[in-house]
Amino acid sequence: MTTTETPDTLRRILDYSSRADPYPLYAELRRTPVARQEDGSYVVSTYREIMELLHDPLTSSDVRNLTRPIPAMQESTTPSFINLDPPEHDRLRRMAMRHFGPPHTPGLVAGLEPFLTDIVDGLIDGFADKERIDLVDDFAYPFPVTVICHLLGVPREDEQRFHVWVNDLINSIDYDPQVDPKEKLEKGVQARKDLRQYLGALLEQRHGDPGEDLLSRLANDDGPDGRMTDEEIVATANLLLIAGHETTVNLITNGMLTLLRHPSVMRRLRDDAGLVVPLVEELLRYEPPVHIIPWRAAFGDIELGDTTIPKGSQIMLMLASGSRDPNRFPEPDRFDPDRRDNQHLGFGSGIHLCFGGPLARLETQIALSGLVRRIDRPGLVADPPPYRRSPVLRGPLHLLIERDGG
Repeated sequence: MTTTETPDTLRRILDYSSRADPYPLYAELRRTPVARQEDGSYVVSTYREIMELLHDPLTSSDVRNLTRPIPAMQESTTPSFINLDPPEHDRLRRMAMRHFGPPHTPGLVAGLEPFLTDIVDGLIDGFADKERIDLVDDFAYPFPVTVICHLLGVPREDEQRFHVWVNDLINSIDYDPQVDPKEKLEKGVQARKDLRQYLGALLEQRHGDPGEDLLSRLANDDGPDGRMTDEEIVATANLLLIAGHETTVNLITNGMLTLLRHPSVMRRLRDDAGLVVPLVEELLRYEPPVHIIPWRAAFGDIELGDTTIPKGSQIMLMLASGSRDPNRFPEPDRFDPDRRDNQHLGFGSGIHLCFGGPLARLETQIALSGLVRRIDRPGLVADPPPYRRSPVLRGPLHLLIERDGG
C-alpha cells in the first residue's frame, strides 16, 4: 500500500453530479487504500483499513484533537458523545443506553413493533387512493420522525421547525471554504444553536413535569454514573433527534429504490416475510444511509500498513466504499439478500457503533414489508431519482412511485 495524493477522485465523489452513483469512484479510490490529500488529510477507502481505524484507540472522534480545525464543528456547546473519546464517551453512552436498550431496558425496541406497524399501516392508508406517491414525503420521512418524537417527547407539531434546522445542519457537514458560500456554514451553525435552544426549553419543562419519554428519564434518573448535566442531555437529545430519523429516511428510501430495481427480490419478499431480516442487512452494505465519516483525528501517529498518519491529521473514512471492497465481499456490486458473512459497515463499528441501529433495522423491516405487501405493481417514475445534496448522508430527495407501473 502506497500513499499518494488522489484529490481529483475525492473531489468527484463529493461533487453533486456523482450522487446518484458514487460506487465506480469508490472503486477508483480503493486503488490507494490510504490516500493523503493536498490539505494533509487522509482518505481511507478499504474495508480492512477502515475497520482497523474504527477499533484503534489512537483514532479520536474529538475534533479538538485536529491540528487543522473543521469549520462546521467550531462551536462552544457541549459535544454529544458521538464526538467524544473514552472515558467521557463511554460514560455518556452508558447513561443514554440505560433508557434506550439492553441491559436496563432490553424490551424497548422489540416492544415498539405494534406501534411501528400501526404508523406504517396508517401512512399507507393515507395514500391508498393516490396513483402516484412520493415515498420520501409521504412515507419515509414522516414514519421515523413520528417514532423519534414519540420516544424523546418532542411534540410532533413542531416537526416543521426542526426539519429546517436539521436540513441546514446536515448541509453544513461537508462545508468546504474553498468552494462553498459562507452562508452554508452560517446557516448550519445557527441551526445547531436553534435546535439546542429548542431542546433546552423542552428539558426545562421535564424538570417540573416529568413523563415517560426519554428526555424526562434522562433529566430525572440517578444511575450508577450519576445524572447527566442539562447540557449533556441536550447534546444527547440533539444527536438522537437527528440520527433517529435522518439515517432511517435514507435507509427506507434506498431500500425501496433497490427493490424496484430488483423486481425478483421484491416478489420474493412479498411471498417470504422472513426474507426482510437478511435483506435489510444487505441494504446496509449495498446502499447504506451513511456513506462517509468525514472526520476523525489521529490522537497520535498511526501506523496503517506502510503509511504513517501523523498526529493531529484529519481522517475521512469512506464506509460505503469499504462495504463494497472486493477483498472482503465476493461480487460486492451485486445485491444479494442471501449473502453470508455480511459484516458490513452500514452502522460503523467499534465503540461508536450506531446507537440506534436496532431501532433503524426494525423500522426498515416493517416499512419495506408493509410497502411491498400493500402497493400493487409499483413502478419508478424516474431512475435515477433526484438526490439530496449531502455525500455523507446519501439518499433520494424524492422517490416518485406509480401504482400499476411495474
